[in-house]
Amino acid sequence: MLSTLLVIGGVLVGMLVLLALIVSLSARPQTRTTGTPAPARTWVADAGRPHPDAWSPLSTTTSELPAVR
Repeated sequence: MLSTLLVIGGVLVGMLVLLALIVSLSARPQTRTTGTPAPARTWVADAGRPHPDAWSPLSTTTSELPAVR
C-alpha cells in the first residue's frame, strides 16, 4: 500500500513539474526596454513583413493577394 501511494505521489509531482515547465516556456516574452540595442536585421525584415505575434489579435485586413484555387 505504501508503494502504491509513493507511485501515485510521484506521478502527481511529475505532472505538476511538467505543467510548470509548459507554463514557463509558453509565457509571453518581455518587451525591450529603451536602453537595449535593436536586434540585427533578419530575413523577415527583408521580406517586408513583421513577425506574427501569437498574443496579438488577428488582423482582418491584409495587403497580400488571396490564393487562386
